[in-house]
Amino acid sequence: MFKKMLKSYDYSLVISVVLLSLFGLIMVYSASMATAVQRYGVSSDYFYQKQKLFLIIAAIIFVVTAFFPYKILTNTRFLVIMVFSSLGVLMVLTLFGHVAGGAQSWIRIGPLSIEPSEFIKLCVIIYLSAIYAKKQHYINEFNKGIVPPLIYLGLVCMLIASQPDFGTVEIILLFSVAMIISSGMSFKNIGKLVLFAAIVAIPVVLVFHNKIFAPYRMSRFSVLSDPFKYQQTTGYHLVNSFLALGSGGINGLGLGKGIEKLGYLPESHTDFIMAVIGEELGIWGVGFVLLLLSYIVLRGFYTAMKCKDPFGSLLAIGISSMIGIQAFINLAGVSGLIALAGVPLPFVSYGGSSLIQLAFAMGILVNVSMFVNYERKYKNKQEHNSVKKENIYLVRD
Repeated sequence: MFKKMLKSYDYSLVISVVLLSLFGLIMVYSASMATAVQRYGVSSDYFYQKQKLFLIIAAIIFVVTAFFPYKILTNTRFLVIMVFSSLGVLMVLTLFGHVAGGAQSWIRIGPLSIEPSEFIKLCVIIYLSAIYAKKQHYINEFNKGIVPPLIYLGLVCMLIASQPDFGTVEIILLFSVAMIISSGMSFKNIGKLVLFAAIVAIPVVLVFHNKIFAPYRMSRFSVLSDPFKYQQTTGYHLVNSFLALGSGGINGLGLGKGIEKLGYLPESHTDFIMAVIGEELGIWGVGFVLLLLSYIVLRGFYTAMKCKDPFGSLLAIGISSMIGIQAFINLAGVSGLIALAGVPLPFVSYGGSSLIQLAFAMGILVNVSMFVNYERKYKNKQEHNSVKKENIYLVRD
């Protein structure tokens, strides 16, 4: 059975994740060399060494999670502990969290900084998947099957918004919408849900009005029409991103030979790492990242379509949607299609919390895919053979 399980793993998905993560490690080194020395006064390979350590931890977590049966996550006791612990952590962050990047969303443990909201994304995916899978027989009962799961979602979004971290809230809301639409809920109830969300959103906007419409936040929208007009102020990030992408052309300037990362492009190893990729490796580097990200997302949706278990299917949809939405927000922000949201590029940007959370998520997705392939290849074949034997015995009788 163990050999059959090993043969059932989606190794193309595993290879895609490994290639993208290793490529990200190389680009973190290239993008952070100047930043490490000029801005932080450390060695040029400082961020590379930390990202390499994060990658080793993420690899171990990925392997363990890939062999961990995903259906255990539906355990009621586990879900209760996960819900209350995640809400507790967010409450502590709101009161005592470390401020970085304008958001009080970090926990400092010595030299390490952890961003719990990254792991809260996966908590929301697991919770919504488990609850909606269990409620399939009364999924369209508004008061019983629809509203209760949204209470947890609403509390999570309110606590993260109060930090404030609206980029994470945006990602959570968008992949939650994808999961709700895929849960089997009728369009009539989805319409009611939209109305309910709009009614709830009004007091939330009034409470967080100063944070949502803060001048520095609104300036990100005003620069979209003409960032060069605000080149020395609010358009500085976007202009230098454009210059990096434009100067790369088709073939790029060469790995490590980028100019904009030398103090011109802020956050070159995190939010704007794609601009560095475009400048140094051209359209080929950008295309490589887009190809692998697209394959991971589409493969996840394919797994969701083939999975007969509602919980596994919703897990695959939630994880794939999260990665796809986060990648879109990052890439669209770097290219000026939408306002910058401070969201890292999955698997590529520097960041331990993001990389380890993605390792958890991809381990779960690979495990779901394995069970789908196992049932298709072996379990269905065994059932077919048993039915065939029964028919033979009936004919003999």
